[in-house]
Amino acid sequence: MANQTEPPAGEALSQGIVVDLRDYRSARDPLPVTFDRRELDRILWVYGRMVGDGEWRDYALDHLKDRAVFSVFKRSGEMPLFRIEKNPKLAAKQGAYSVVNTHGMILKRGHDLAQVLKVFDRMFKVIKS
Repeated sequence: MANQTEPPAGEALSQGIVVDLRDYRSARDPLPVTFDRRELDRILWVYGRMVGDGEWRDYALDHLKDRAVFSVFKRSGEMPLFRIEKNPKLAAKQGAYSVVNTHGMILKRGHDLAQVLKVFDRMFKVIKS
């Protein structure tokens, strides 16, 4: 009886061998990090409040391989004022969630998104006379 070992993934495709699609996807291109529904609800609640105050006007949502980013803008053509990031690799260390300003300084980081988003509660607002 011949030794039947599985060929490497590249050879499997060229030889017409059936490969489980879930195994192929996880080996080739891992899924991007995303915000779940509860996280987005919290972020969009803060966003809506800040839009109502006239502080923010636009946002962008990016799902990357290593992190998810919610960027907020005063004007859409500018650099983001803040980035709310979720980085699962930091979950066991400093916390998966962080708020970063335009200059790249981390304003708040933690394990609980609601606590991290409280950084926007104490921001000073410009009063127009």
